[in-house]
Amino acid sequence: MVREDVAVTAALVTFLVDVDDTLLDNDRIRTDIQEHLADSYGVVLAERYWTVQERRFVELGYRDYLGAVQEWWEGESADPQLLELSRYLLDYPFADRLYEGALDVLAHLRSLGRTIVLTDGDAVFQPTKVERAGIAAAVDGHVLVYVHKELELGDVERRYPAARYVLVDDKLRILSAAKEFWGERVTTVLPLQGQFATDPEIAAAHPAADVTVEGIGDLLAFDLSCF
Repeated sequence: MVREDVAVTAALVTFLVDVDDTLLDNDRIRTDIQEHLADSYGVVLAERYWTVQERRFVELGYRDYLGAVQEWWEGESADPQLLELSRYLLDYPFADRLYEGALDVLAHLRSLGRTIVLTDGDAVFQPTKVERAGIAAAVDGHVLVYVHKELELGDVERRYPAARYVLVDDKLRILSAAKEFWGERVTTVLPLQGQFATDPEIAAAHPAADVTVEGIGDLLAFDLSCF
């Protein structure tokens, strides 16, 4: 859902907020999809789908759920029954998987400065997820989707120039990339949610974030001085 218009007025502070495992409980979403696969298609077909899914994740760097459906379906002789999974994914109730206070946090951050959603993903499933969860509306449509957002920080700044950025993300590698790109102009915030944020090996491999919170809802108590 990358916006066509380019912001031309620099903001003093711009908040950049991730989606998966930052605003949305992506681990819970993945569990729901796994359970639906097993219940609808049986263990064998479910495992075949997830084998495709995991390989594509390694190759692409993001969860390509719909692309995996395409490859899985073609590999199973184009069985029409498998196409139901696409509808399940697109109709999934993403709003039910928002972390507590997630939309309130977006509203709070907007009261402090310009707030943009910055997320990785594909051009179909990720925008659908952001829209159906109510996240896009919460930031007035200011949503940037990239395949690898850590490689697109220059484009982020071109679209939303700012004197200072605050990046909220569950992945230390993303926070580290932003720190390398913007230096002291960025404050990195790590919510300890999801498998990546709480992985001790990942924590050991990257510098600590500037700010660490237990959950996204904790940011409701933050004012600008906290960043």
